[in-house]
Amino acid sequence: MITEGQFNYDDFEKEALSKLRRGVSLEGKDGVLAPLLKRLLDASLQGELEGHLFEEKAKGTGSNNRKNGLSTKKVKTLYGPIDVTTPRDRNGSFEPEILPKRQTTLGDGLDHKIIGLYALGMSYTDICDHLSQMYQLTLSPATITSITDKILPEIEQWQTRPLESVYPILWLDAIHYKVREDNAIKTKAVYCLIGLNREGVKDLLGMYIGENESARFWLSVLNDIHRRGVNDILIASIDNLKGFAQAIEAVFPRTRVQLCIVHQVRNTLKYVPQKDRKEVVQTLKEIYQSNDLIQAEKALNQLDLQWRSKYPSMVKSWLENWERLSQMFDFPDQVRKLMYTTNVIESFNSQLRKVTKLKRVFTNDQALMKLLFLVQQKIYEKAGPINGWKQIMAQLIIIFEDRMFVL
Repeated sequence: MITEGQFNYDDFEKEALSKLRRGVSLEGKDGVLAPLLKRLLDASLQGELEGHLFEEKAKGTGSNNRKNGLSTKKVKTLYGPIDVTTPRDRNGSFEPEILPKRQTTLGDGLDHKIIGLYALGMSYTDICDHLSQMYQLTLSPATITSITDKILPEIEQWQTRPLESVYPILWLDAIHYKVREDNAIKTKAVYCLIGLNREGVKDLLGMYIGENESARFWLSVLNDIHRRGVNDILIASIDNLKGFAQAIEAVFPRTRVQLCIVHQVRNTLKYVPQKDRKEVVQTLKEIYQSNDLIQAEKALNQLDLQWRSKYPSMVKSWLENWERLSQMFDFPDQVRKLMYTTNVIESFNSQLRKVTKLKRVFTNDQALMKLLFLVQQKIYEKAGPINGWKQIMAQLIIIFEDRMFVL
């Protein structure tokens, strides 16, 4: 407890205002707040010791205990480093609460600041430089690492949280990063799944770090979300990774798998030189912009007749993948717009890249996951239902009436 004799708030206010009028900064070692914070902490610690001694005497457990000098330690705060004077007791039983014996940073404010800077994509070195310039704090990269490690339990809880039983639509894709492992730099795939729940809200179901993208790893990811409570996915939108669709159907056999039209067009145009590209693109548009399956298949036949002899690989790709490219024609326009492309998850990946673009190589998988977790928190902190969800939901209920509300 702080008595009036130990700390005078009028003096506190007068001193602060005087310094502000002289143009003294609030922060930094010579700023207004650091010395005043020191006085407040010193007085608080003295009050804590007096309260401790009084309590021991009242209980009869420390009748001979008394004050036994002072010790000083440097404490890092957002207002600059300060030298705090901590009182000691003779028996060594005093454990201050406001600033524990081995604590050298004040409260969670500094930790939150550091984690916030890390979430912006700053490297440990950049964070150290920033804190040194702004607050005259000298922290090592190892200290920054230990502070950002405080979110690891939160990540673990997020990765294992229960999921909803049914997701009307799921978008799946992977994004790649370079990670240092076994004294070598490896390219790692981060497997991401965004689900649209029955309230029409997008939810990142998980992020999983693995080797280069493969259907086998996707199978393990899908089994994990199944263990976490997902029993059914009505529609899945994916790229044309070999074996990917089969992996989904192995875990969720009733899911309608739609291959991304944008990926299909992009991949098949690799076979077409620039001189024919404009005409081929127009033919492809007539396929995927058709009103219904009958019209789309007529346009597909036209692609076959017109370009098979010249670009057989391109035509073969459309014919072989047609069953999963054409799933969207079984749905109304509003649903079709959601499922025909993986744009939802590619947009998410693009937001990740904006933050991570300065990090050429991550020190390990854990460092990568910490940053991605913080970024996704920011992306989805204000998530709400997508536009037109009520009408889309009404249509999905008619199409999937026996599956939409299964627990």
